[in-house]
Amino acid sequence: MSTIEGEILGPEARVDDAQEQKVRAGFWRTLTRAASQIQFAEDVVAGYYCALDPKTPARARAILFGALAYFVLPADAVPDFLAFIGFSDDLAVLTMAIATVRGHMTEAHKAAARKALAQMRGEGTGRPGTSGPD
Repeated sequence: MSTIEGEILGPEARVDDAQEQKVRAGFWRTLTRAASQIQFAEDVVAGYYCALDPKTPARARAILFGALAYFVLPADAVPDFLAFIGFSDDLAVLTMAIATVRGHMTEAHKAAARKALAQMRGEGTGRPGTSGPD
């Protein structure tokens, strides 16, 4: 799966941007690998949806895409495959980004995050990030 089709926020959230495409391509795969180490997964997923939302101000979207790209891309300061510390640098970057743009994260972003996480845990139908079954 190279991209996620049928995002919860709809097709109007799609923008032709290389960084966005990289984040879309690897977000769910990386989140699944890191889920046990992320205490604030709902905020991370809500940040993902906030970044995809065209109503989010450009500065906030840029901050979120930068942090999410750092989370998704394999090259970073501490390799993600190292047990217990691999995602620590990613989580620090995500924490700072989310704290910076929290005011732009709407209830719709949070609801979409809860729904996607429930699907990821097998509580719903379909794969995360979709509005229906596969």
